[in-house]
Amino acid sequence: MTKDIVVVGAGYAGVTAARQLAKKYKKDKDVSITLIDKNSFQTYMTELHEVAAGRVEPEAIKYDLQRIFKKYPKVNLVTDKVVSIDYDNKKVVAEHQTLTFDYLLLAMGSETNDFGTPGVKENAFTLWSIEAAEKLHDHIVNSCLQAMGEHDEAKRRALLTFTVIGAGFTGIEMVGELIDWVPILAKRYKLDPKEFSLKVVEALPTILNMVTEKEQTKARKYLEKKGVELILADGVTSVEKGALNLSSGRVIPTYTSIWTAGAKANTDAADFGIEKARAGRLVANQYMEAQGKENVYLAGDIMYYEDGSQEGRPVPQIVQAAEQTGHTAAHNIIAAISGGEKEVFKGKYDGFLVSIGTKYTVAYVMDKYHVSGFIASAMKHFTNLLYFFTIRSFYNIGAYMRHEFFDVADGRNMFGSHTSSKGNRMWLVPLRIFYGSVWLLEGVKKAFGLFGTQSWFDDKVVFPFPWLQEVAEATSGASETAASSEAVSAASQVAEGAAQATTEASHQIFSLSYAYGEEPMQVLKEMPDWFASIMKFMLPNQEVALFMQKMMTCVEIAIGLALIVGAFVWLVSAVTAAFVLMFSLSGMFFWVNIWFIPVALALMAGAGRSFGLDYWIIPWLGRRLDQWIYGKPSHLYRR
Repeated sequence: MTKDIVVVGAGYAGVTAARQLAKKYKKDKDVSITLIDKNSFQTYMTELHEVAAGRVEPEAIKYDLQRIFKKYPKVNLVTDKVVSIDYDNKKVVAEHQTLTFDYLLLAMGSETNDFGTPGVKENAFTLWSIEAAEKLHDHIVNSCLQAMGEHDEAKRRALLTFTVIGAGFTGIEMVGELIDWVPILAKRYKLDPKEFSLKVVEALPTILNMVTEKEQTKARKYLEKKGVELILADGVTSVEKGALNLSSGRVIPTYTSIWTAGAKANTDAADFGIEKARAGRLVANQYMEAQGKENVYLAGDIMYYEDGSQEGRPVPQIVQAAEQTGHTAAHNIIAAISGGEKEVFKGKYDGFLVSIGTKYTVAYVMDKYHVSGFIASAMKHFTNLLYFFTIRSFYNIGAYMRHEFFDVADGRNMFGSHTSSKGNRMWLVPLRIFYGSVWLLEGVKKAFGLFGTQSWFDDKVVFPFPWLQEVAEATSGASETAASSEAVSAASQVAEGAAQATTEASHQIFSLSYAYGEEPMQVLKEMPDWFASIMKFMLPNQEVALFMQKMMTCVEIAIGLALIVGAFVWLVSAVTAAFVLMFSLSGMFFWVNIWFIPVALALMAGAGRSFGLDYWIIPWLGRRLDQWIYGKPSHLYRR
């Protein structure tokens, strides 16, 4: 009998659970899995502040669900909004369809909690969805445009006053992005940077209360150094269109109030008939089962459960908790279907990282390490990449690297403009053609024996490997009918030649360019033993060696031609770097030509896309591979 599992919500918890279920029941035809969400993509919620502050485009944090689940065909993707649940008939009712279920997992996430504060819904901006982030970004840009033409100084300053309400992770990361963005806005819209003002309002006397005092102090000092005004131990009584009213009676003239002061369960689940706790979160037991509902499970921000990790507090609404609750819920669904022991949820949080702009981060990891600055920023990027690795989304790893490091405008990443310069790759074309000509000439010389070079197409092995040369000498000696004295003479000549080679080698001088009268030095005079073993395996005899030297000659000619016409330049350049490394380890390469490697690396920066065939080949190939691997992404997924 078929068992239908429906997962509602494609956030961190829902994606984690759906993947785990799909792996378990990959070949089980009696189990169906459906993941339904109102969007066709997963929003990378921890980077919403980057979209709001214009560091990355909205598409940078939208990860298409088909790209994530293409390798899990067991998961049926549905794009629709769930409006109600019929527990008696086991049906999930969405706006455009109805799904039946035997097991249901609700992981619909959370949204902003305004605590009923007057004016928040009407006049404040939130940061809990991609739509909200885009709305805030557009508003800030429009405020700058208005300020350009505003003659009243007080109103202009109010337009350029950006106030963040709430000093938790989201609020501090948001103001950190604004720190980096304000100088860019001032320059772009010809405004005075001194007229901009950044403020943080927090009802508690401290900021970042989930980390230790060390991180709080470091973050506070950094914000104050950057000119951010911290208004602590003062709450908000109301938000007006052009002003923010505080409990102390202070009024802040501002047209941009960004509310990050709290989160509550997604209100779409408010009428689902499950017991609710604080902030509307749905109550679960230790197995992530919904209180009072059979075969219904909860995970992520929507779920309320006190696991004892923080005394008197429920599971925190953070990514780590969402993934772990999703795992526990999926495990217990599997146990209910296939048998096995249930798993009790126990949160384990490896640490907290809070970025304050592009170049500064504070972190508290493993409950004992305090890290800040560049290293902490690198840790946060590594953590984000690790998430995509764990869900096996290598496409999104590449997309993240591109958006965070290579396509970022105004140098807004931890390396500044060093990795994101928009240089003109046209200047690489002469280098590409020259480099290709070098390889082509070398290949042609070896093919036809030009300029005094021995042809690699002859029946003589050119590789200077001892086991091949010994065979050649033995074969030559067997074919001769000379006397033993001639053999002795030949041996002495070999000895003299070896001695001469040793003498020449001893006079080799290290240099990265030719100098008159100097003998260039080999990168390695002798092969390392481990590499010799590999070569002996690959070239065990003369027949194989003769074939390989002919093939390598053809490859060098092909490399040269590909570089000259600009076809597959990235791949070809990588191959050339590998060739140089192999030649160096073989004792067949000199330091004066080591420039081959940095040139190959430089050409990998898209040199074939300027006046080369890659201009057409790479986009075409990218589209074909993308469609073959992931299929055609859609704005709507249907069962």
